[in-house]
Amino acid sequence: MLKHSFRFIVIALVTLTAWRLGLAVWQFDRIGDSSSFLQVMLGGLRIDLSIIAMISAIPLLLAPWLGHRPLCANLTAWWYRFWWVLLLFMELATPQFIAEYDARPHRLFFEYLVNPKEVSAMLFEGYKLAVSSVLGVLLVAVWGVKRLLPTQPDKPLRWWKRPVYSVAALLLCFLAARGTLDHRPINPALVAFSDDNLVNSLALNSFYSTAYAAYQLKHESNASEQYGDMPDQEVISLVRNAAGVSASSADPGQPSYHFQQAAFHPDRPLNLVIIVEESLGAQYVGALAGEGLTPELDKLATQGWLFSQAYATGTRSIRGLEALTTGFFPTPARAVLKLPRAQHGFFTLASYLGSQGYHSRFVYGGESHFDNMKGFFLGNGFDEVHDLPDFTDPAFVGSWGASDEDMFNELHRLLSQDTSPTLTVAFSVSNHSPWEYPEGRIQPVGEPACVENAIRYADWALGQFFAKAKASSYWQNTLFLVVADHDSRVYGASAVPVEHFRIPALILGPGVQPRLDDRLVSQVDLPPTLLSLMGISGSHPMLGQDLNVRSPNRALMQYGNTFGYRQGDQMLALRPGEQPEQFQVTSAGLLPLAVQQPLLDQALAHALWPSLAYRHDWYSTAGMTN
Repeated sequence: MLKHSFRFIVIALVTLTAWRLGLAVWQFDRIGDSSSFLQVMLGGLRIDLSIIAMISAIPLLLAPWLGHRPLCANLTAWWYRFWWVLLLFMELATPQFIAEYDARPHRLFFEYLVNPKEVSAMLFEGYKLAVSSVLGVLLVAVWGVKRLLPTQPDKPLRWWKRPVYSVAALLLCFLAARGTLDHRPINPALVAFSDDNLVNSLALNSFYSTAYAAYQLKHESNASEQYGDMPDQEVISLVRNAAGVSASSADPGQPSYHFQQAAFHPDRPLNLVIIVEESLGAQYVGALAGEGLTPELDKLATQGWLFSQAYATGTRSIRGLEALTTGFFPTPARAVLKLPRAQHGFFTLASYLGSQGYHSRFVYGGESHFDNMKGFFLGNGFDEVHDLPDFTDPAFVGSWGASDEDMFNELHRLLSQDTSPTLTVAFSVSNHSPWEYPEGRIQPVGEPACVENAIRYADWALGQFFAKAKASSYWQNTLFLVVADHDSRVYGASAVPVEHFRIPALILGPGVQPRLDDRLVSQVDLPPTLLSLMGISGSHPMLGQDLNVRSPNRALMQYGNTFGYRQGDQMLALRPGEQPEQFQVTSAGLLPLAVQQPLLDQALAHALWPSLAYRHDWYSTAGMTN
């Protein structure tokens, strides 16, 4: 067992170090210089030794006593074979994950595993070469690991050497696993040195980064364990004041509930349709000085209220749906759609409008069990969910579901049948890797299966829908919001890649004056704004602001475990285990500044508020009035 352990330690270290070296060379432009390169490699060595020590500890402790027994030697060999193949697999999966998410594997890696049908279809349709390469290397590794780690037993040790070896193994494994003599054991913050999240993640290994993300789930309801403490009453006061909510209206049991007076009074109830466009960053939208891939959306932009500085709250679809349907602030935890305490009685636009006599539905081209969308929506005020199994003869079904034109056809059919006020949230799927869409709708440019062509198709489908909507009976009494959930790929060599959080947000409908609005706003400001345009007054817990009457001049952005709070051209970044950082947002990137206490207080309060609200049930429907 001692021989097995020593062999495994050497083989695992060589494997992890060689892979990190390759990744660091690949990303050297992001690392910047040889000093930082060395920090990545040395920090990675500490992390690798920590993981290897934890894997090897039990065999090393028992080896002096049992290593000469064939059965124990055989079990130890298979133990180490399993771990080496697992470590290798995680490293093999890393380059493609970095290409998609600009970081080593983290929580998304195992969250996607609960949806094997959609994920396997996406992988085998869009990433055949990567998948086949990984599988091929793994097959060779499984064949070769028997030779690298054979099953021969050790020679028996003399009795007095056994406790000496065990004590030495215990001490060395403890020190290596802990990774430091400081108060806290090694963690990602101890090897982090850069503002670039990718560079910091290179100093980890991919098994460690994924396991650490799983470990952090137990802290997900309490952001103070990641960002620092602040008295609850100070948090409440700061976020209420920032939202313009008077202290006199505070209810200790529901501290964010307040009365919102509508700025408009339509002569009849308006339907509300929220169209959530998958992965449509502002960088692609011509009306927002982007690449010009969205001529249909650009035409619509001249007919409605377009926000040029609207920012997503996160980098995943359920984060965008969270903001747009509940107005809830982002957290380092999973979005509320997947949190257990939010599955019933959690405030949503559907529950609020339901109290006003509205019928609510969610329309999605895929299968709505993905990310627990169906469970959350049906548990919190939505009356219906229409997804792929409900579609009749869809024209095209890809890895993620029916095409956008099929989703819009279903949406148009449902709206045409309505006889009472409705809320409809419609979520597209076509602009998602592997970028599948029906032929004959657009003229592809270059490789057909690419994000640019998927956006062209999604825009075409959007234009087709609005052409039918304008000729329909529901057009004159329906308010539309067209908004993205997030950008297609959020990445960058900064604490928070601000430019990749900017998204299109366009409101069209009765009484909406066409204009370009350059104010800094967040996704969480859109639900209160829509209620005001609909003429609906009442009490709710949303701390986003009605853009008809207020100018928030701030945005909230959750980038992995980093919380970004932007106020004007100032950005405050909070990261677990690290000191807060302040930046000036410029066209050239983020410029470091000295941290100002007032901005730090605002950022920390907004980062802590949603965890408090979730933990204390402050966002329940109990306080709603109309």
